[in-house]
Amino acid sequence: MKNLTQRGLWGSLLSVPLLCLQPALALASEADLILPEFATNHYTLLVYGIVICVLGMVFGYYQFAKVTRLKAHRAMLDVANIIYETCKTYLIQQGKLLFILFLFIAFCIAFYFGYLGQMPLGSVLIILGWTIIGILGSYSVAWYGIRMNTLANSRTAFSSLETKPLKILNIALDAGMSIGVLLVCVELIMMLIILLWVPKELAGASLIGFAIGESLGASALRIAGGIFTKIADIGSDLMKIVFGIKEDDPRNPGVIADCTGDNAGDSIGPTADGFETYGVTGVALVTFIVLAVLPELSATLIAWIFILRILMIITSITAFYINRAYSQGRFGAKDDFDFEQPLSSLVWLTSILSIIATFVASYFLLGPGSGVAAELQELWLVLSAIISIGTLGAALIPEFTKIFTSPNSTHAAEVVKASREGGPSLNILSGMVAGNFSAFWIGMVFIALMSMAYYFSGFGLSDIMSYPSIFAFGLVAFGMLGMGPVTIAVDSYGPVTDNAQSIYELSLIEEIKDVDKEIEKKFGFKPDFDKAKHYLEANDGAGNTFKATAKPVLIGTAVVGATTMIFSLILVIQNVLGVDPEQILNLLNPYTILGFIAGGCVIYWFTGASTQAVTTGAYRAVEYIKRNIRLDENASQKASMENSKEVVKICTQYAQQGMFNIFIAIFSFTIAFACLAAPRAGEDGQLAVSLFVSYLISIAVFGLFQAVFMANAGGCWDNAKKVVEVDLKEKGTPLHEATVVGDTVGDPFKDTSSVAMNPIIKFTTLFGLLAMEIAITEAFRGVAPTVGLVFLIVALYFVWRSFYGMRIPVK
Repeated sequence: MKNLTQRGLWGSLLSVPLLCLQPALALASEADLILPEFATNHYTLLVYGIVICVLGMVFGYYQFAKVTRLKAHRAMLDVANIIYETCKTYLIQQGKLLFILFLFIAFCIAFYFGYLGQMPLGSVLIILGWTIIGILGSYSVAWYGIRMNTLANSRTAFSSLETKPLKILNIALDAGMSIGVLLVCVELIMMLIILLWVPKELAGASLIGFAIGESLGASALRIAGGIFTKIADIGSDLMKIVFGIKEDDPRNPGVIADCTGDNAGDSIGPTADGFETYGVTGVALVTFIVLAVLPELSATLIAWIFILRILMIITSITAFYINRAYSQGRFGAKDDFDFEQPLSSLVWLTSILSIIATFVASYFLLGPGSGVAAELQELWLVLSAIISIGTLGAALIPEFTKIFTSPNSTHAAEVVKASREGGPSLNILSGMVAGNFSAFWIGMVFIALMSMAYYFSGFGLSDIMSYPSIFAFGLVAFGMLGMGPVTIAVDSYGPVTDNAQSIYELSLIEEIKDVDKEIEKKFGFKPDFDKAKHYLEANDGAGNTFKATAKPVLIGTAVVGATTMIFSLILVIQNVLGVDPEQILNLLNPYTILGFIAGGCVIYWFTGASTQAVTTGAYRAVEYIKRNIRLDENASQKASMENSKEVVKICTQYAQQGMFNIFIAIFSFTIAFACLAAPRAGEDGQLAVSLFVSYLISIAVFGLFQAVFMANAGGCWDNAKKVVEVDLKEKGTPLHEATVVGDTVGDPFKDTSSVAMNPIIKFTTLFGLLAMEIAITEAFRGVAPTVGLVFLIVALYFVWRSFYGMRIPVK
């Protein structure tokens, strides 16, 4: 690692003299992306928007303080603190690795904007500064997410003893809303600062740098977190079969690592991912508007988009409080109910309020009498409808996902039935069936959403922009994120409920002498231990479902948003090379076919590489746990911190090795295919640019279906196990063992490979934009094919290393 740091540092330092050389090269591309000046009224509204975002952060802190003030038994608080301390150690290690990865990106940004783009050193440093801010943004919200969740998990566990199931749900949801609202507000403040106060000649490049930075941070944290959590989860779960011990048995050294992994994979990764998703989609739309919309209208459209985003914070918080009151009235007096129902009603209520707010705000901002250009006054209804299609999709997609992943679903029941007679074999096959069917139906939902957007784009958008259908697709992605705070909230709900169940067992609270009398005296209620365990297991099932529902929404926005960014790249190619895209980007061009195949290759390699890191790491973890677990009568019933830390160390080691191999390969493939797509001399030389564009489209399409298949197959396996544990109460039986095996197969499916597709698609697209602009620069085209071959060799080496360097060691 030390050598890697030195090499990356030298690479970054070498870029500084390149900046000082500043050759006289003409460059007409996104280095010259100039953002428009806002009208006074729009400028004022956006400044007020920053005030609203600050108030949103105050709401986030209020929720944080509200959860913190809740009391819990010291035994549970101590376990939660141990989990937080191990999470801190992990995240600090990730921060060091992020710094190394940043050096690779910093060199490319400095080389392009400084050396090829002739920008002054000060301007390049501003762009690099925003790249760093993007990385720190993803990293910081990840820190906030684990702190919030590790405070909420012990309170949720303790509240289960009170036999008030709605209180259990509210604690986890309060924590989720704190994360979701604060995340979106921080993102918006950063982007608004760039739009309003960074010099216009640097604002476009700063937005790109910011988006690349947050995408880098999210990719690294998502990939490493997904590998870490599933190494620990598999290592912990398999002990239930090997030794016949109970779930979350404190004597199992893998349990503490599993709790840490719940936060590394299901809190740190998704929080950074959500932060990046929100930003990258906005950058894609801004870029497209500047490049494709009539110049006199671009400022109005950008202001409209961000004002709507600000309003969505208000609608999300409003929906949260309305839903809280509704849930209290409907479920407050009940001692048992379906935990999924209040979460579903929150999603739908937010969607409805967001759609209403979209139409109302658009009427006043763009409609008759708004004072904007006449062309836009005629389009306010069309634009509102397109965004609302996306917002509706963000509510529909979770409903379709629940058909395949909910404990109440027919597919989960089918997996259980198959497992009863066919054991692990039929369990795995039945889960794969659920994943494949879900990919089909959710794919059809995306077709329906994008078809409706395409239909509405035909009502006048072509009068003000080129490629109106692509802009419409970008607005669909934007609409899906309109209820971003709530989408993040229900996603963050899952790791809290998962940890709560583990904390209950690890605290050994039932074995503390006279604990029932202590709780009644100190906390004012008589604990019910049997119901508490039922509540926690049922709530964990709801958490699994809503973790699953957020994944297709985030991956969908990545794909639809990437479409808009890819067409922004096409416009850049058109401007720089003076080519007609329709003549080059078609299926009669052989480079197009080659690009499609290459993208599919990379997606399937990535799936294998991330799963291989989990497999090898889990082997090492299982090997260590089996050798060190103490189950004899004289053994301590408490968790061994020394052994637990060693399992965490194994998880961290393989997470970082696997992530580094994957990142360098993805980074190298992007540069390689961009450079190999550089135009060549000769009559057909410009046909090559299609290679990289089709590669990016292929990454998005293959990634969408691979991610949905894996995420929902894994979710189905997970909740089939929950059905056996909670509904059938058949723990410790052959049926339970079969579902545990299926769950361990589903673990890397749903929480490693599938979830990392989202940041991988966006990072590849964003960094690909920069890489392609380097490749098509006139001064670089001559050496581009050679550079491309070099990076292709590097990428293939890391592909080789991601398996052969990560194999299970032979004794």
